[in-house]
Amino acid sequence: MKHSTILFWSLLLLLHTSLCGQGISVQAPETVFVGDNFTVTFTVEGELQSFNAPSFKGFTLRGRPQQGTSYSFSNRNGRSSNSTQSSLTYSLTADAEGTFTIGSASCTVNGKKLTSNSFTVKVIKPTAAQQQQRQQQQQQQQRRSSFDPFGFFDIDPNDFFSMDPWGQQQQPQAAPKIDNRSLFVRASANKTNLYEGEQLIVSYKIYFQTPNVQVSKEKLPSNKSFWCEKLPTAKTTEEIVDGRHYWVAEYSREALFPQKSGSLSTEPLELTMQVPVRQNPFYPTQYAEHSIHSNPISINVKPLPSSPDGFSNAVGSFTVKGGLSLDSVKAGDAVSYKITVSGRGNLMLITPPDPSFPKSFERYDPQIQDNTNRGEGGISGSRTYEWVLIPREDGTFTIPTYRFIYFDPAAGQYKTLTVDAQTVTVLPGANQPAKQSDNQANKQSGNNILTYILYILSALAIVFIIVALVRWLLKRYRSRNVDPVAQRKRNALRIAQRRLKKAASHMAAGESEPFYQEIYRAIWGCLSDKYNIPTSQLNRDTVTTCLIQKQVPEEQQQRILQLLNEVDLARFAPGNPETQMQHIYQQTLDVISEI
Repeated sequence: MKHSTILFWSLLLLLHTSLCGQGISVQAPETVFVGDNFTVTFTVEGELQSFNAPSFKGFTLRGRPQQGTSYSFSNRNGRSSNSTQSSLTYSLTADAEGTFTIGSASCTVNGKKLTSNSFTVKVIKPTAAQQQQRQQQQQQQQRRSSFDPFGFFDIDPNDFFSMDPWGQQQQPQAAPKIDNRSLFVRASANKTNLYEGEQLIVSYKIYFQTPNVQVSKEKLPSNKSFWCEKLPTAKTTEEIVDGRHYWVAEYSREALFPQKSGSLSTEPLELTMQVPVRQNPFYPTQYAEHSIHSNPISINVKPLPSSPDGFSNAVGSFTVKGGLSLDSVKAGDAVSYKITVSGRGNLMLITPPDPSFPKSFERYDPQIQDNTNRGEGGISGSRTYEWVLIPREDGTFTIPTYRFIYFDPAAGQYKTLTVDAQTVTVLPGANQPAKQSDNQANKQSGNNILTYILYILSALAIVFIIVALVRWLLKRYRSRNVDPVAQRKRNALRIAQRRLKKAASHMAAGESEPFYQEIYRAIWGCLSDKYNIPTSQLNRDTVTTCLIQKQVPEEQQQRILQLLNEVDLARFAPGNPETQMQHIYQQTLDVISEI
């Protein structure tokens, strides 16, 4: 007992005091030996919505982190309180001697961004005496397991710590009965009859009667026929169900957008719960494992009516505004044109606007700025498209009226919003070259009639060559553009590479959410353009059917579908976001190059 007590307190002294940054506490050892395995645990109060782990440079990360969520409820003197705690535990191995600094972790809890303090772990090489002492301790443990004359080590640790300080055995508390009535998870939806593309809110709630339950494992529903967006969860509450009192914790809330019509069903959420079954002040609480899964929800998805030309693929309630930043500009100077779509619905899935600009205006690809709100009621906010335009000629020009067509599910019809036409005056630029006279070239004819004739013949020959070249270019252009499907196929790779370039910039900035949005657009856009699939019909089922019809090799089909699954998993899986984003980026680049 003496040696065990000394070892116990020695281990405690080697642990960091819980470091707390802005809401994230960290538990890690201060000193370890080379080759030792140890853990680092990050804990927050509340439900984790996202987590960015620090770099564990200098250590080997052993497997994926273990995520846990615990819910507790208490009622003292008539006052009730509840809390939710989330944790991520990383298993590491000390590889080399030295002092290593582990940077700050960051996460989002209930819409707030929290960070932890950085900390150091010193890795030392054991001296000969320390190495010998460790070997002796290991040998003593081996001898104790094979020789115990007093039967002390045969005592069940649970029984040992259930003794009172005078050695008297205490009766353990009766373990609560765990069944599907005392602990279950239930899925609910705010609607079950809706249109294709319309927003649907699905909530997964855990109902429990034993305080301090914990989630040790989870299998999230993939819901392949829906576009999914995570939403913040509500606080723990109390409910009476069939005459029984429950504490209710919302484990997950999602906004789903059906990508096809028909009779669909949500997939179940599967959880493995750790339920306290034995509590004693002299020994840590013991837990029993219990598996639960949610009920599926049947959803009737109505197809959209026949869409008019120019439909933006937007389903919901929206407003639109925009226009030029200036009414007057000099030739060669830049002016911007913006269109902002605001409202509630599938903002992330709308087709980018394509307004018309005068031919003499040089245009650049639009910059997209999102201001998305993810509240308990779903997805809302705005998306702004901004084009930089450079007029090359002076004069007065008109930007035509822009029409935004969307489907309003509440009214059951298509609606059109407009950005009014706008006139812009382009003034001559400072460096704009003066126009030459048409007869200026004739002044070189001179008095020599023969030279004049040769000049005329040369000019005619040049005109003939130019006309022939223009006719050939027009013929080639028309042949290339007579088939819009073929044109989309030719542009598919170029557009996908442009989106991957944007994803790379988000990856370099550590912005995971915009990164995965650009990855989604690159993959789906490339498949849509390459195989002529309308954007409104894009989903895994239609893509699979199209790949089979196009006789795409089965191996390439599997790589495309596997990439889509990996993107879904990496988007919400905890771990090192830099490694995950780099892996997904490379996989996407390889697959799109093959397409």
